Amino acid sequence: MKIKVQNIEGGAAGDIELSDAVFGIEPRADILHRVVTWQLENRRAPARPTRERSDVARTGKKFGRQKGGGAARHGDRKAPVFIGGGKAHGARKRTFEQSLNKKIRALGLKMALSSKAREGLVVVESLALKEAKTKALKGHLAKAGLTGKVLVIDGEQVDAGFKIAARNLPGVNVLPAIGANVYDILNHDTLVLTKAAVEKLEARFNG
Repeated sequence: MKIKVQNIEGGAAGDIELSDAVFGIEPRADILHRVVTWQLENRRAPARPTRERSDVARTGKKFGRQKGGGAARHGDRKAPVFIGGGKAHGARKRTFEQSLNKKIRALGLKMALSSKAREGLVVVESLALKEAKTKALKGHLAKAGLTGKVLVIDGEQVDAGFKIAARNLPGVNVLPAIGANVYDILNHDTLVLTKAAVEKLEARFNG
């Protein structure tokens, strides 16, 4: 698959051949759904447990007479009715982690890239800016027609100047190639890859 390369200002900068094994796969909604669900569930923090009667560090000695004391019968101070006692029917510890086969995860990422390659993919020469200013970058993106939610993926590391200039732009997010994931790709209107990012992603699957 051949696609045009442009510079960050929107000018033409040649062509690039994308691997059909990475960018030319037919997307499947069920695979993408499984990977996105796996990502979001694994982001969830575990539910914290409360201390029940057996977990509270209080004396187990019976503190009053069973009868004749003029009060209710109690066995120890761990009862939920006392301050410092255990909670009745408290929340249990829960973890939400899911496991997903590596092949399915890899297939999901290739399908996400392929879905953007059909519509919403832009390849740029590099992210190097003459002036690493937010205002200047905003003008460049507008000139290149990059509006809405834009995900920019660079190679080994994101260009430092671009990262600084983009951090105050709403809807523009940047990642290194190693951080490319299905949820973020699908959650943006436009995916911008540098040539270095394309090489990294293709090597990741072909290696």
